[in-house]
Amino acid sequence: MAQETPLISSSPLSRDDVSVFLKLETVQPGMSFKSRGISYFVQRAKDAHGSSVHAVIASGGNAALAAACAARALNVRCAVYIPEGAAQSTVDRLKRENVEVVVGGKHYADAVIAARERVASEEKAVMVPAYEDPIIWEGHSSIILEASKQMDRKPDAIFCSVGGAGLLGGIILGCDAVGWESVPIVTLETIGSDCFYHSMALNRCGDSVKLPPGVSAIRDDANNVKLAHFSFFSSKASGSLGASEPVAGVVRKALDRKGPVTCVTVPDELSMHAGYSFADDHKILVELSCSTTLVPAYRKELLDRLVPPTGAERSVLFIVCGGFKVFLSDMVEYRSQFEACQDTLEVYCDGEAIKIPK
Repeated sequence: MAQETPLISSSPLSRDDVSVFLKLETVQPGMSFKSRGISYFVQRAKDAHGSSVHAVIASGGNAALAAACAARALNVRCAVYIPEGAAQSTVDRLKRENVEVVVGGKHYADAVIAARERVASEEKAVMVPAYEDPIIWEGHSSIILEASKQMDRKPDAIFCSVGGAGLLGGIILGCDAVGWESVPIVTLETIGSDCFYHSMALNRCGDSVKLPPGVSAIRDDANNVKLAHFSFFSSKASGSLGASEPVAGVVRKALDRKGPVTCVTVPDELSMHAGYSFADDHKILVELSCSTTLVPAYRKELLDRLVPPTGAERSVLFIVCGGFKVFLSDMVEYRSQFEACQDTLEVYCDGEAIKIPK
């Protein structure tokens, strides 16, 4: 039930030797890529359990709104469990979709427990995952199915942000379906909210990896992978990118993929610069988690490092993933913080530190 979104060629971001394409998951105001996978999951749940199915989700962000909108479109009930302290603007936005909003405890983990208890107590209740189910990834894969028809060439690289890695799971599945399995994928996160970056490092480099404070290594035997588990976050993008750990199944897919998956983590300030610059260039507001994807588009030296010049024209695809927790005042704050930051910033690419001038 996801609507096709536009793919555009970006004149402000393209150069003589690089054509930049943007897959705009922002076409519906306030929505994000999450509506693809979650609407697909709710549709499948309705098909299995009938119109009396009750969709239940624990989330205070884009996944909650996606579930609420899907339930309204499919005319099924929906309950959203949120932690204490969720922004009133978020609560108001959810209630406009005519869903039941329940404060499920002090922390997100408490909201998850309360939601699961609700599902266990109702025969037709179904727990809607935010990102960890293969059905969600299958729904997200439609991004690439569409992009392959909208582009007149195979891209030289695909850029996407990663939190729990549900979007990445969909991109990998989509690439496999359209013959793009060898196309390089570049994942982007922010330092302090980069569980996928450190998880991939643990599996590629083993015990030599030094994890940041508050991050521990755990093992998922079912997928034979190690995961970096975060006990707290220090990035301002953690509201959307702040998964405690990525989905083990997607980490496995990334490790086994034919084409390379390059992992990049950047300081918040570069994501802020990309966010307000994108607003200036394209008149679109995106969350910090989404503007993180766009950092290489605004940093020639980084883009050339990730997609090296060959003498021929390069074609790169950025998944502009959207989101509703963003305001015009954020752009003003981002500009101020970026202008006040140090003159040189460090980006990390698969363990290599790259200095980026302000």
